[in-house]
Amino acid sequence: MDKAVAYTRADLGSLRSGRASISLVDNLSVEYYGQTQPLKGLATINTPDARTIAITPWDRGAMPVVEKAIRENQALGLTPNNDGQTIRLNIPPLTEERRHDIVKSLREKIENCHVSLRNIRHELLSEVRKLEKAKLASQDDAKAAETELNKQMEHYRTQIEQLEQTKTTEIMEV
Repeated sequence: MDKAVAYTRADLGSLRSGRASISLVDNLSVEYYGQTQPLKGLATINTPDARTIAITPWDRGAMPVVEKAIRENQALGLTPNNDGQTIRLNIPPLTEERRHDIVKSLREKIENCHVSLRNIRHELLSEVRKLEKAKLASQDDAKAAETELNKQMEHYRTQIEQLEQTKTTEIMEV
């Protein structure tokens, strides 16, 4: 369950919020020397100001492929500016319509996390039921395990809702 929440937290970091964030391009896949690798493995990424992401590839030969990967990524919707040493991405302010689209995408990601948590809960409960049928656990033990699992689910559900609320506020902020 921790992994599902951590994955969702990282996934939400890739959503644009009107501010420059390294996580927007951190795991962007780049095809270089016949291998696909994340951008962070090819370049230094930083944010010199609130509206700009600067990407400096370690190998200048990687500039065209990095630029191409950024252009082709539909989720980003950004145009790279290449000055020969650094690729700069200017983050334009989001329109109201685009903000709503991003929030809709955010809700889908949150729902996927909820589904993952429910699947984990279901798997654990079936394991407990199997132990109970095999007489390796008493009915009281099974009930206690289910109660504890429900408490854990509520804890994780609260974490996910906080993530959603924080990210929604960040996206809708003008």
